[in-house]
Order: sequence, then C-alpha cells, then structure tokens
Amino acid sequence: MADSTSSDSLSLDIDSFSPSPQEHIIRTLHGSISVAVYGDQDKPALITYPDLALNYVSCFQGLLFCPEAYYLLLHNFCIYHISPPGHELGAAAIDPHYPILSVDDLADQIAEVLNFFGLTSVMCMGVTAGAYILTLFAMKYRQHVLGLILVSPLCKEPSWTEWLYNKVMLNLLYFYGMCGVVKEILLKRYFSMEIRGGPQLPESDIVKACRRLLDERQCLNVWRFLEAINGRPDISEGLRNLHCRSLIFVGDMSPFHSEALHMTSKLDRRFSALVEVQACGSMVTEEQPHAMLIPMEYFLMGYGLYKPSKLSVSPRSPLSPSCISPELYSPESMGLKLKPIKTRISVEI
Repeated sequence: MADSTSSDSLSLDIDSFSPSPQEHIIRTLHGSISVAVYGDQDKPALITYPDLALNYVSCFQGLLFCPEAYYLLLHNFCIYHISPPGHELGAAAIDPHYPILSVDDLADQIAEVLNFFGLTSVMCMGVTAGAYILTLFAMKYRQHVLGLILVSPLCKEPSWTEWLYNKVMLNLLYFYGMCGVVKEILLKRYFSMEIRGGPQLPESDIVKACRRLLDERQCLNVWRFLEAINGRPDISEGLRNLHCRSLIFVGDMSPFHSEALHMTSKLDRRFSALVEVQACGSMVTEEQPHAMLIPMEYFLMGYGLYKPSKLSVSPRSPLSPSCISPELYSPESMGLKLKPIKTRISVEI
C-alpha cells in the first residue's frame, strides 16, 4: 500500500524479485496462529506483528515495497510475519465460544511460534498494538529478543479517550460488523489527516487500499483482538529492565505520539533511540516508509548487519550486538529532506 508519490523507485516491479511466502498455521495452547515466512530460514529471524485489524499485507507492505528496505531486510533476515488470531488473509471467523485471549496469551503464542521454528533469538518489529505485544513478549522472554523496532508503540493502559473510542468500536463491531464508522475510527488511528483527505483534499491511494482491506476482515476476530488490547495493563515500569536495543518510530500526528515519548523516557537511555517522523500518522511503515530506511540501516549496523553488496555474504550466524554511535542518528546524517525527521537520542557515548 505504499504511496505512489513517495519515491520514483516505487515504480519498480517488486513482484519480480519478491519471494512467495510460506504460510504456516501453528497450533498453540491458546489457539491457532498464522505465520507467513519470507526468505532463507538459515538467516537470523525478524518477526513482525501488525496493528489492530491489520495483517502483514496491510501493515508492512509499504515498507517492503521500498527496494532499499526490501534488500536491507531480506538480505539480513528471514522474516516471520505473525498475524493476530483470525487476521490472516482468508481467515474464517473464530468460534464464538472460544475464550477471548489476553495480551499475555498473545505474547505466549509468539514464544510457541519460536519453538515451532526452532528459533532461539529474534529481532522484532511491531506497529502500535503489535508493538505492545512484542514489547510484552520481550519482557517475558528476555533471552529470546535481540532488538526491538517499534512503530508508534503502546506501553500504558488505555487513556480515557482511547478506551472510549475502543468501546464504541467494540459495540459497533459486535452488532454491525465492519461498518463505516468503525473504518473511519481505524483510519484515523492509522493515518494523518493529510492523506485521509477531507472536503478539499482527495483520499490517498494508501487509505483507499486500507479501506478495501478492512472490508475483508472478520469483524468478530477484530473484536477479540481489540478486547485484549483495550484490557492491556501498564508495562511502563518494566521497560527499564529491557537490555535489548530499541529503535522507536512515531509520526508527530499519531494519536499515540505522547505514548511513544513516554515509552522512550522509561527505556534504558544507553540502548534506545527515538525517531519522530513529521507530517505522519501512526503507521509510518505505510505512510512514510522511506523515513525508516537510514535509521534502520544504522541500527542494524550495530549488530554487524549491512546493506547487500556484490561481494557480501548472507549472514547465517546469530546476531552479535555492538555499540551504535549516537551521531549516526542525527538528521544531517540521515539526509531526509523531503520527509524530514527530528530525533530524540538518549545513547551514551
């Protein structure tokens, strides 16, 4: 769903070099979960988890449709796209008698996915609700997580405003399905006003595509995931104990902007960095994926992972973190003129 105006490079035929995913349905103690696997499974693992009502197609496709990001990630990782229960493409409705999972249950499912594939350590990338689940997973299974790339993450319990919006969506989803009001609330959650359009502005192609994909969701499956997220506890105080490196992106127009700032303040200053993307909503992966490229590149350099080159060899060994120089995150070194970013860096030299 990448915006066709984002970069001339997006005119490339991505399908010509995109591998077909291997879809797996994994049975866990908390029900079945879908995982789409891209790439060479001998490489280090990157697991992704999307936001509410989305899956990897609607949440990470924009990022992976950037050739630079595609080659950076697929050269260094095998990507395991985990969908929330019942959010995968073509998913059937979950049995209404099945217990509603908690956020802890969802985090435990990820541990079972790792066991299924024989993964001992992973890099994690999540968006908003998915970022919360992966952060909780990192807190519960610290030994398995090498790093976190979080986009507009959550870490506190819902504010009154979020709780009210979620309650409205829960009632509408239950009684009316994926109706127009629910879609508008979700689109406001994901995107900035600039691309959502209005009386004077047309709706962007990104938003139109997302609207179509939301129509394909099983509304009661979305309802279940939203119940879990709306009942999430505050995990702020446990963040200080996370010693894996964290790179946080947030759009300055995201409704969760202040939460990302709060989360950054709670993380260990030696291991975390924040990138604020201007004129962008929550889903930076779709709205401004190019703003993620250089920060991710320098973040991964700290693990000895680099852009592919003709003479490079694909990594097949566990990641080995090393120090990331803080000046690499400066706006000048990022060189993002069309989509400027400002950074809040808390890394000791």
